[in-house]
Parts: sequence; C-alpha cells; structure tokens
Amino acid sequence: MNPPNEFPDDFSSFPPIPFALFVPPESPIPNPNSTAAPSQSSIGDPSAAHLLSFTVPKKRRRGRPHRVATSFQVPPMPNGAFNGSNNNGLASSSSSILAHSNDSIRHNVENPNSSAKAVPDMSDEIIVINKESTAEALIALSAGFPADSLTEEEIDFGVIRVIGGIEQVNYILIRNHIIAKWRENVSNWVSKDIFMNSIPKHCHALLDSTYKYLVSHGYINFGIAPAIKEKIPAEPSKPSVIVIGAGLAGLAAARQMMRFGFKVTVLEGRKRAGGRVYTKKMEGGIRACQAAADLGGSVLTGTLGNPLGIIARQLGYSLHKIRDKCPLYNVEGKPVDHDTDMKVETAFNHLLDKASRLRQLMGGVSVDVSLGSALETFWQVSGNAVNADEMNLFNWHLANLEYANAGLLSKLSLAFWDQDDPYDMGGDHCFLPGGNGRLVQALGENVPILYERTVHTIRYGSDGVQVLAGSQVFEGDMVLCTVPLGVLKSGSIKFIPELPQRKLDGIKRLGFGLLNKVAMLFPHVFWGTDLDTFGHLSDDSSRRGEFFLFYSYATVAGGPLLLALVAGEAAHKFESMPPTDAVTRVLQILKGIYEPQGISVPEPIQTVCTRWGSDPFSLGSYSNVAVGASGDDYDILAESVGDGRLFFAGEATNRRYPATMHGAFLSGLREAANMAHYANARALRMKVNRNPSKNAHSCASVLADLFREPDLEFGSFSVIFGRRNADPKSTAILRVTFNDPRKKSHDGSKPDQQHSNKLLFEQLQSHFNQQQQLHVYTLLSRQQALELREVRGGDEMRLNYLCETLGVKLVGRKGLGPTADSVIALIKAERGNRKPASMLSSLKSGTSKLKPGTLKRKLVRRAKIMRSINGSSLSANSNLVIGKVPDENKNTVQAVSNAVGSGQNHSDALKHE
Repeated sequence: MNPPNEFPDDFSSFPPIPFALFVPPESPIPNPNSTAAPSQSSIGDPSAAHLLSFTVPKKRRRGRPHRVATSFQVPPMPNGAFNGSNNNGLASSSSSILAHSNDSIRHNVENPNSSAKAVPDMSDEIIVINKESTAEALIALSAGFPADSLTEEEIDFGVIRVIGGIEQVNYILIRNHIIAKWRENVSNWVSKDIFMNSIPKHCHALLDSTYKYLVSHGYINFGIAPAIKEKIPAEPSKPSVIVIGAGLAGLAAARQMMRFGFKVTVLEGRKRAGGRVYTKKMEGGIRACQAAADLGGSVLTGTLGNPLGIIARQLGYSLHKIRDKCPLYNVEGKPVDHDTDMKVETAFNHLLDKASRLRQLMGGVSVDVSLGSALETFWQVSGNAVNADEMNLFNWHLANLEYANAGLLSKLSLAFWDQDDPYDMGGDHCFLPGGNGRLVQALGENVPILYERTVHTIRYGSDGVQVLAGSQVFEGDMVLCTVPLGVLKSGSIKFIPELPQRKLDGIKRLGFGLLNKVAMLFPHVFWGTDLDTFGHLSDDSSRRGEFFLFYSYATVAGGPLLLALVAGEAAHKFESMPPTDAVTRVLQILKGIYEPQGISVPEPIQTVCTRWGSDPFSLGSYSNVAVGASGDDYDILAESVGDGRLFFAGEATNRRYPATMHGAFLSGLREAANMAHYANARALRMKVNRNPSKNAHSCASVLADLFREPDLEFGSFSVIFGRRNADPKSTAILRVTFNDPRKKSHDGSKPDQQHSNKLLFEQLQSHFNQQQQLHVYTLLSRQQALELREVRGGDEMRLNYLCETLGVKLVGRKGLGPTADSVIALIKAERGNRKPASMLSSLKSGTSKLKPGTLKRKLVRRAKIMRSINGSSLSANSNLVIGKVPDENKNTVQAVSNAVGSGQNHSDALKHE
C-alpha cells in the first residue's frame, strides 16, 4: 500500500461551523537523525543542560517507542535576553539585550544596543547572574515554566508587581537560576542565603518573593532526601488536614503539608499505599525465581524534569531506558514485514495529522465528534486497497492509541484528545528497576496512614470538615480528596453539601478508561534480553487490544517476568474473562511466535491478572478527554470548594500531565500549596476577628488601599474579590463613589447643568472640603457583581438594579461589620504584594503570555467594556443606608442620596491608576 500524501477534503458528512477551534501549537520539528539513548537514564541530570533540544514523546507513541523523535528547538539565548512579554522596548528576538560576561555590566532598556552607562539606574536594568542563562532556562522549561513569560500560577501568587516589565525578566532569570541550582544536587536543601551574593542587592526583595514561591509550590526542596526530611517539624503547629487516598497525589501532598507544619492524617481504603501504582512481588519454582511486577503505573513517560525521577535520584536509583526495538508479529506469529510496517505506520500518522486539520475546519462541532470516527472515515476514503495484513497493522496502531488514552477511540474527543501533548515531558521512557513501589514505600515513610478506612461521606463548611469512614468520624480544618475519577463518577462518596454543579458536570464529561495486564513469571527468559517490548496483531478488530503489546521486565524486575497488556474494548471484556482462559490465550500467542523459531515456551510459575475496572477503589485506570469534554474539565476538577475547605488532587485534576504518575504527584504538591494558602488567610482573618476594635482602623486602611486597584470598575462602581476562588458564590465587596472628581461628563453639558440640585450640591462640596468623596459599600457575590457590571443605562440603572432587584443596602465602612473584615483580610492575603492594576494593564495590551484558554477566562472577569452611556446617573431613590452615622451628618448623607443623580456621563470601562 502506498500511503497517500493527501486525503480527500470532502467533509460533507460533518456540519459546517461558524467559528474556529483553538489548535495547540504545531508539532515540534522532526529530528530524523536522532540516535537511541543509552539504556540507563539519569533524570534531571544537569550535565545535559547544555542541550538545546529534547525529545517529546507524543501520546500516539506511549506504548511503542517512537520511530522518529520529535524535539523542542530552543534557540540559543544571550544571558538575560528574554522576550519580556511587553511592548515597552524590552528585548526581543530582533533586538536582544546583550550580556555575555559575569561582570557588572548593565544595559539600558530604552536603548538595548547601547553601551553600558557609567552610573546605571539599577532598577531599570536586567541583572547578570552567570553565563548559563540558556541552560538554566531549559532546566526551568523541563519543570513546566515558559522561557519568557509567567504562568497563571505565578501571576496569582503575585511574584512580581508589574507584568511584562524589567522586573519580570529579572524574576525569570532568578527563578531559573534557583531551579537549576537545586537540580545540581537534589539531595540538598537549597536556602535563600546562597543566592544573596550572586543576586544584586536591589533585587533581594525579588529574590525573596521568587524563593518563597518555588519552595511553597514544591518546585524545589521537595522529596525524601535526608536534608529535606529534616525540615519536617517534630510537632505540628498548624491546623489538622485529612488526606483521602495514599496514592502518589496523596503522599506528595501529605509530606509537603507535614513539612509546612500541619497535622496530617491519611485515610486509605486499601491495605497498602500507592493506589493505582502497585508493585507485586511474584515468586515460586524450583529455583525460587522472584520478580517485582508493576501491575499499575509502570512507565515513567518522559524524564526531563520528572519529579519522580528526582525522587529516584534522591534514593540513588538508576532508571532503565525502554529501548526502541519493538518487533511486531502477525496473527500466525510471523514477523511483520518491515516495509509494510513502516508504510502503515506512516499512513497512520498521516491520518492523525489529517484529523488535526479536520478539527480546525470543523471548529466547535469537533467537540462532539470522536477521534475514532474521524480516523476510520479517513482510512475508508483513502482510496487505496489494503490487504488483511495492512488492516491488522492499522488496528494494532488503533489499539496502541487506545492504550495511550485508556479509552475507546469511539469515545475520545476529536477536538481535545491530545490537548496535553504540548506539555509532555521530554526525555526517555523508563522503567524503575525493582518497580515503582520503591518510590511509594519511600514517600510513605513516617506519614501517618490509616489503612482499610473506606470513606463514604465528606462534610465541609465554614467551621471545618468531617470525613466519615465506616463508623469512624475524622475531623479537621481541611480535607484533600485524591480518589480516582472513576470513584467520583460512581458517587460512592457523598459530599455534604453537594458539590457545585460545575464540578459535577466536569466529572461527568471527562472520560475514565481501562487498561489491564497479565503478569507472568517464567522459569527462564525464553524471549531474549535484547528488547523491552514486542507486539502481536489480531485479525478481529473488536479484540485488537487483547495482548497487543508485551513488556519484558527481565532486565529490571529481578527475574524472568513478562507482562501482556490489554487495552480498548478488550480490556473491558477481560474483566469477566476467567484468569485461566486469559493465561491460556497468552501462552498460545507466545508459542505461536517462538516455537516456529525452535524456542520452547515453558509454563509460567506464577501469573496475575489485573481487574482495575472492578476494583472499588479505582473503577478504572486513568482519565482521558471524552467526546464533549475539554482540557478545561481538568481545571474544574482541580478547583477547591467550600471557601478553601475541600480540595482535589490526582492525575484527573492535572490539565498538563493527566494519565501519568508524575501528573498525580505534581497535583499533590499543587494542592499542598493551595491548602497552606487558605489556612494562612483564615489565620489572618481570625486575628482580625479576635480584635475587631483594634483592627477597625487597620481594616479601613487596608480596604482603601485595596480599592486603589479594584478588580472591576464601571462608572461609579468598584469591586474587589479574591482571585484564587473562582466560585461564583464567593463574597465580593462593592464600593459606590459619590462626587468622584475623576469622572468627567461626556455629553458636553455645561457645569450648571450637571446637577439637578445645584444648591444642595454646593453645600455638599463645602461640607466635604470640595475634594472629599463619599464611599458606601455592600457585600455581594462574585456572580452578582459581574451581573451588575452588565446592566445598561448607566449608574442610575445599576443602582436601581442593585437596590431593587438584588435587594441589597449600601452602608458606610463601619456598617459592613466584622464579616467584611474577614473578607478584607482574605483578599489582602490573596493579593500579597501584587499590583493588580499593572496586571490589568498587561492584559489590556495583550502582553501577558498565558496558556491557551487562560486569557479568555481572565478577560471574563476583567473585560474591558468601552461604551459611553448618555445620561447615566445615580438615582435619588437609592436605598442608601449609612451604618452608625452621627445625627448631625444624616442630612448631609441624605443630600448625597438626592443630589448626586442627574446627568453625569461615565465611560463604562476598566480603569487603571
């Protein structure tokens, strides 16, 4: 069969689409000259940092090693030369800021190509740390950080004050340097002090912010090295945390929270830790053969920056690279012809590329189309006759794709099935000799885990949480739920109150697939030790995933171990197949391959068949993007609920690294940071509430400071709210400003015509010394604030909507009461040292580089709505109430209500001071 270069562009069977779908960045440039890596791999080894590219394993190659390596191409960057994501003259690819030495040279941003000033302004200069900024950027890139912009997480943390400026460039340089320094020796605890001499003094505050972020979010100083374990306090000093599930996500979070000083209790339903990572010891036979079989998660998919590889380094474990050699055998057991194999594989990859172009043409409708239907349609209309062997080969590749996604192709989303491919970790695919249970054992050491505690109810509220497991009740300040998506889908855990509909819908939309295995311990290795994988074809498309791929663990398991994989539809049928029938079928395949070669296939000493779909603690294997779902659903599953009481982690909450062991681990570190953040915010609120009289003036000052940079501003209305909590029901503070001298009239009216009661207004101006504004406030939900912003007709209509439709009352600062003090403290804690207006400015100019889909979400809450509203005004019938206002001022207050209300026009836009 000759693979076609182009397929017919007849997509008449799919309805036309009026809008385009976002398409991930194009695949990296193929590197056909790549060579096989050595069999032993050292993950995160800084000695490889000088490389300017690294391989990226695509999902389509998760099972069979990729034939043609793809790579990220990173252009060499002069030290300090980053695209700062701005439009203010910062260095770009066409005008780089040069810095080639480790001396004190600094460069003027306004003229990047000029020579250094004699007396430079340090605050306006890009710092020079060393000559290795390119290598350090690559190391940071492997940890998930872009080379020249900030992640949304960094922006939310407030690592810098101004987005897109010189400070951002210096932050990136410092961030990359700290990460690279720790990676040099991941067994050490990297302290901030070691950077004090290499970072200029004027950037020490930036160093402090950077270091706090990296440590708190688990990008450095994590794991199980003795120097890191020593940082766990002997006695917890912070509130209690309950972690449900002792898988990689739960263990990562538990260890991190313990180091933060929290009291941690882990509840695990099984008799063991690890969850879907399970290494079983197999043994028997006359010679007492034994081996460690990974029955769950087995392959470290990508090594550069992989946190589990870092754990392995801390333990001194080497990794075994899965070798590229993967022969395929046909139904009769004969080797597949090499040319035919390459033709079909090339054609298959063309089909995937064609499917990518199809979803672009289809736009949003592709969300409701399966990947399987697209591939099968293209295959049928390719116009080339295929024989039985080619068809069986094609089905083998489909099975391999179903293995990669743990889902039927008929249920995978055409639009988003590979949405995580751009974030795949580069490097080799590896086995850990002795099994991944060694990592689990190390991570679970000294972690308080209670086994055989099956959780059935989680209660959460403003006072804390209760977790019910059997007849036992566990109470805590917060709870982290790390159970697999399959368990959430089953509804076996009851949440009180019920989870938000948004999260319930996300749980329902995401797919959760199945992969099973047959592990066989033999008396000796009869299949040879020169390969790690080999495949077998089926002539029945419904059974294409049945024992389609074999993993040889002979070189890493400690004994002659062979694993057969069962994917796709066959994995579901396998759940009800008797184990003896399964083993008999596998042996038939093996004998069909090796006995014609004169090799006798012995009876296995011990066999194990997995049933992950029937396991009540998993109900499946790992997540995928099903038809109707998208990558956003991973983010939705990751959202906390209950105002920072109930949190979620696990591979199905990690948009970038789903369906991977490292994705689960990273989600645990992520939630540990989030939980610590909310706990600190609550501690601050409690401090405020304990001393309301002493803190009244302080809260008033903080409130005034927060409203200098509101999150929303439209007309005379301003709103502030916490940034981390996207719950529409979360509390926001609204301020209405009367007599704002900054608001100019836009209708050209004369000064005498601007107020309906000129005498009253003049008296009011005199009373407030002609400059003072009157601010009144109310508490409302985030959703109500967004709805108020959309009200048309100017300030008068908004005020009417606020008071009449929403039924709220406007009060003075003191009238807000202690409840508002808690909200103020929370928002203050959320913002940290950040200047939101600068962030808004960068969003306005489009200079902040956020991940796909993020900018849209940001703009939803900070939309710039530029409209001139003629005749907008504040109604005299404003339902205005001022809390605790002295009697002598009440007439003045009423004057405000009556006087400020005729004819002021306002530009309904976001403002930046």
